[in-house]
Amino acid sequence: MSRAAVATTTRMAAEEMRRASASAAAAAATAEVPAQAGSRWARAWPPSPRWIPTSTDRIIAAEKRLLSVVKTGYVQEQVNIGSAPPGSKVRWFRSASDEPRFINTVTFDSKENAPTLVMLHGYAASQGFFFRNFDALANRFRVIAIDQLGWGGSSRPDFTCKSTEETEAWFIDSFEEWRKAKNLSNFILLGHSFGGYVAAKYALKHPEHVQHLILVGPAGFSSETEHRSEWLTKFLATWKGMLLNHLWESNFTPSRILRGLGPWGPGLVQKYTGARFGTRSNGELLTDQESALLTDYTYHTLAAKASGELCLKYLFSFGAFPRKPLLECASDWKVPTTFIYGQDDWMNYQGAQQARKDMKVPCEIIRDPKGGHFVFIDNPSGFHSAVLYACRNILSVDGEDGLSLPDGFISA
Repeated sequence: MSRAAVATTTRMAAEEMRRASASAAAAAATAEVPAQAGSRWARAWPPSPRWIPTSTDRIIAAEKRLLSVVKTGYVQEQVNIGSAPPGSKVRWFRSASDEPRFINTVTFDSKENAPTLVMLHGYAASQGFFFRNFDALANRFRVIAIDQLGWGGSSRPDFTCKSTEETEAWFIDSFEEWRKAKNLSNFILLGHSFGGYVAAKYALKHPEHVQHLILVGPAGFSSETEHRSEWLTKFLATWKGMLLNHLWESNFTPSRILRGLGPWGPGLVQKYTGARFGTRSNGELLTDQESALLTDYTYHTLAAKASGELCLKYLFSFGAFPRKPLLECASDWKVPTTFIYGQDDWMNYQGAQQARKDMKVPCEIIRDPKGGHFVFIDNPSGFHSAVLYACRNILSVDGEDGLSLPDGFISA
């Protein structure tokens, strides 16, 4: 992780801590008040705002509003994946309930016999973050995007995993059960950031189902021992570094702060989306409508019950260094892979270059000059061209043009 990225993480965490300290006492005292029907506090509390004004229904409603900007028709469904994968020692996962779990899924209209492209979102995100990409990609693929278990509009079972192995199984095995339920046998798998980590781990375990792997700014291709900078080591020795590392190891997530802010949470999300995809964007700015819809959607997905978000400390140490780096698995790669990075992506493309040295399958690394970590939002048209280029051997038809690497893109 770069010094700039760690500095950014530090500033964000410090600001979150400052805001949290101002509201933590109020959150603890009042978070449950609206639920106490019949009490004098419940009678005094106004019907709106509730302390955490969200629910699964509101998440799906916000998803529909966001996807209203997409012109391609789609089907939204809750795919039943059961209560646990057969033979697994890890139930999803030690929750007190045996109720079936569901994966929220959107499938976009496509041409007959189009190859299937499955899209996995990153950490603190959901499938709707790809809203700028669905129309263009659906012209060439049968696009299916999902909310991973514990995120977005999917089921949010209690997260009680206690190890890296169990946590990986939570995401890999639930995705495999979803694949079975959807009766998919051969597809292109695209994952962004944390979703790239899950996609790569899935392809390592089930390569027979993955036709091509596209990893967009993926997490997991770095090693703390090899890439931990002197600056980060010194920072972790300071009181701020020790505090932030303690919060990380205590599984203190940004969404926890958002929940503590209750009805003031949407304002904090609006400041983030307005800055990241507006004033601080190095790409194509969101329109006012897109910004408002994405803010609304992001708030509802983050403020809901904590579940999948609690994976973080088991998969990564502070600084986003993986507990089990994908570099260690590079020689076991069995699926052709394309990496796509924004020029200003804080995920380091050099980790992919290092992994490629040990891979025995075709591997390409593409860098987009106009994007950051959310390159598919920053430069959607360039991103679409990069995806088509990555899949040119699958999509190409005799005499077809337009599947070349876009101008300005770098093959690293």
